[in-house]
Amino acid sequence: MAVHRAEKHADIKFLWEVLRAMPAAEAAEGHEAHAEMDISSVSGLIADALTSGKSDMSDALRPMYIDYLLKH
Repeated sequence: MAVHRAEKHADIKFLWEVLRAMPAAEAAEGHEAHAEMDISSVSGLIADALTSGKSDMSDALRPMYIDYLLKH
């Protein structure tokens, strides 16, 4: 819901925060290889961010999503 709202309202700041949080979320879910991705993989990160509510990483990002939705 949070990512959908951010997309709908063009909230680039929140989407950027999600991108920055993704390596830690990947590591928390046991995906160490993905946690080490660098900026050259930004297109993959963006795709992951836009579908992050539908992946196993969503549990690690849930506090960020809840906080965002409560603020908006």
